[in-house]
Amino acid sequence: MIPGVNFILNRVQKPARYVGGEWNIVRKNWESVSVKVAFAFPDTYEVGMSYLGLQILYYVVNCRRDALMERVFAPWTDMEKEMRERRIPLFSLESQKPVSDFDIIAFTLQYEMTFTNVINMLDLAGLPLRTGGRTDKHPLVIAGGPCAFNPEPLSDFVDLFVIGEGEEVLSELLDLWIDLKGKASRERFLVEASKIPGVYVPSLYEVGYKDGKFQSIKPLLEEVPEAVTKRVASNFDKVSFPDSPIVPTTEIIHDRIMLEIARGCTRGCRFCQAGMIYRPVREKSPVTLVSQARKLAANTGYGEISLTSLSASDYSCITEVVRQLLDELQAKKTSISLPSLRVDAFSIELAKEIQRTRRAGLTFAPEAGTQRLRDTINKGVTEEDLLTAVSAAFAAGWSALKLYFMIGLPTEKMDDIEGIVLLSRRVLEKGLSMGVSPGRAKVTVSVSSFVPKSHTPFQWEPQAAQDYLFSVQKTLKKSLKEKSLVFHWHDPRVSFIEAVFARGDRQLGVTLEKAWSLGCRFDGWSECFNDHLWQKAFELTGINPESYAYRRYSYEDLLPWDHIHTGVCKNYLIREHKRAISGEVTPDCRAGNCSGCGLCAELVTEPELYGGKRIAKIQDVV
Repeated sequence: MIPGVNFILNRVQKPARYVGGEWNIVRKNWESVSVKVAFAFPDTYEVGMSYLGLQILYYVVNCRRDALMERVFAPWTDMEKEMRERRIPLFSLESQKPVSDFDIIAFTLQYEMTFTNVINMLDLAGLPLRTGGRTDKHPLVIAGGPCAFNPEPLSDFVDLFVIGEGEEVLSELLDLWIDLKGKASRERFLVEASKIPGVYVPSLYEVGYKDGKFQSIKPLLEEVPEAVTKRVASNFDKVSFPDSPIVPTTEIIHDRIMLEIARGCTRGCRFCQAGMIYRPVREKSPVTLVSQARKLAANTGYGEISLTSLSASDYSCITEVVRQLLDELQAKKTSISLPSLRVDAFSIELAKEIQRTRRAGLTFAPEAGTQRLRDTINKGVTEEDLLTAVSAAFAAGWSALKLYFMIGLPTEKMDDIEGIVLLSRRVLEKGLSMGVSPGRAKVTVSVSSFVPKSHTPFQWEPQAAQDYLFSVQKTLKKSLKEKSLVFHWHDPRVSFIEAVFARGDRQLGVTLEKAWSLGCRFDGWSECFNDHLWQKAFELTGINPESYAYRRYSYEDLLPWDHIHTGVCKNYLIREHKRAISGEVTPDCRAGNCSGCGLCAELVTEPELYGGKRIAKIQDVV
C-alpha cells in the first residue's frame, strides 16, 4: 500500500473512486504469478466501470494462474492535485501498488478526447512518456479499442497496439511475455510480438511525409508485416465472459448488469465506424444468454439487465430471448433494458415484453431529419418506421422518448435541419394523439456533430465548419423551444478536436504532448475542455488542425490508417461513398444479396446467427 493515499481521500470528491474493495474483485499474491497487468482506463471510475470490455478482459486474465490484472482509472483533477503535491504515484485499486511496478499497462482507447489522459496517467506513473525513452526496467505500454484502428496520433507514446477483439490476442501476448521474460530485450520482444496477428508495433515502421502531409509507412524489418489485420474472437458463443463481474460500491454511468448478446452489424450506416470494425455479425445462442443472465443476477444483485450490442433489436431471436429472461428473472423483479434500438425493428410485442417488470428509457436514432439524407447515410429507416416504433412504445405505456440526430452530415442542407424539427414534433404529436397527457409527454432531441472516422465510407469527407454547426444548433434551439420538447447538443469545438485526432497521423504526437503540458485533461468533459489551450498547442507546434478535420481526401490518397486492415476492403468503402453521394441505398446483407464488403472472404470466422436467419455470402451474388 502506498503511504499517504488514505490521508488524502477525505480531501477529494468521490473517494470511492480510488479505494477498490468492491464485490467480486480479484486479489492475487504477486509472488505467485509470472506477469502482472494494469488495465488503465483513461477516464473516471464511473465511466470506466461502465465499460463491458474491462470486465471481460479482467476475467480473461485473472482466470489464468500465471497472471493477474488490476485496475487503474484517470484520477479526477482534485485527486491529481493531491497526488502531485505529495508525490504519490499512480496506483492500482486492488493492491494499491504503483502502476510502474506492473509488467504491462494496458490502455483502452474508446474516445479520442481521452488521449491527453493517457499521457497524464503515464506521467503520474513516473514513466517516460515516449516509447523511445523506456528501457527493459519499464512496463510495456499497450493499447486497444476502437481508436486503435487509427493508432498513429498515439504512436509515440504506446509500445504496441492490439487491433480488434482482445480476448485471444491478449492471452497470446502474455504467453510471449512469459516465454521471453529475462531472455530477450524489450526491442526483441516487440519484434516477436509484431508477428502475432492483430498486433501493431509503431516503432518498427518508418513514416514518410511530403510538404507536411502523410505519404508512406513501411516496416523497418523484413520479418515485420506490412499491414496488420484485426483479430476476431473465433467462437463468440463460447468466448470468455464474466459471470461474476465487479459490482461498484458507488454509482456509475451504467449501473446495471451488462449482457453482451451480439457483436457486429451489417446495416452499413456510412458514418458508423463500429459497424465496420466489429464485423462480422455474431450472436450468442439463447441457451447461452439465459444461462449467463441467471449467473449474473445471482452473483451481482442488480435489478436490471442491459442487453448490449450495436443494435440489440437486430438480434434474430430478441423477442423470444427477452421473454425467456423475464420468465426466468421475474421472481427477482429484474428488468430488461435494450440501450440500442433501431426504429424499424421495434414492435408492440417487444415493447410489452420489456415493460413487464419496469419501464426503462427508450432512445431511437433516426440520425437525419429527411429521407433523402437518411438514404445518403444508408440508415435504412423511414419516417413511417419511426412513427410505427414510437406508436408501439406509447401504446405499451411509455410517455417520454429520446431521439438522436447528427448535424453536419455529408450533403446536408437546411431542409434536413428543418426535418429534425418536423420529425420531433410528429413524434410528440403521435404520443398526444394516443392519449399521453400533455403534462407527461416528453420528447428529448439530442444532436451531435458528424465526425468523419477511419475505415468508413465517409473517411474521405471533411467535417463541417464550426461556424455552420453553431448556426444549425442556434436554429434548432429556437425551433425546439415548445413545451414537451427538450433539446440537447454537443459542443462543436470538442467535435473538431475529435475529428483532428480521428483522421490524424504521427505528427500530432507533439501537439498532443504540448496540449497535455499546457493543462489539457478530461477533454470530453464540458467543465474541463479548454479550446484556448488546444489552439495554443497547435500554434506552438506549428500544426494546422484544419488540415486534418477539414481536408477532403481523394481515393488515391494514402491514408494514415491504411496499414490497419479491418477485413472490410477499401474498394467497398469507395463504392459506398459514391453511392452515398448519389443517394443510393445498400440493403442489409441479412435481408438481401452480399454487399461485397469482402469481410467474409478475408476472415476465417463465420457470421453466427440464430432464429433461422442468415447472412448473404459472396457466392450468393449473381
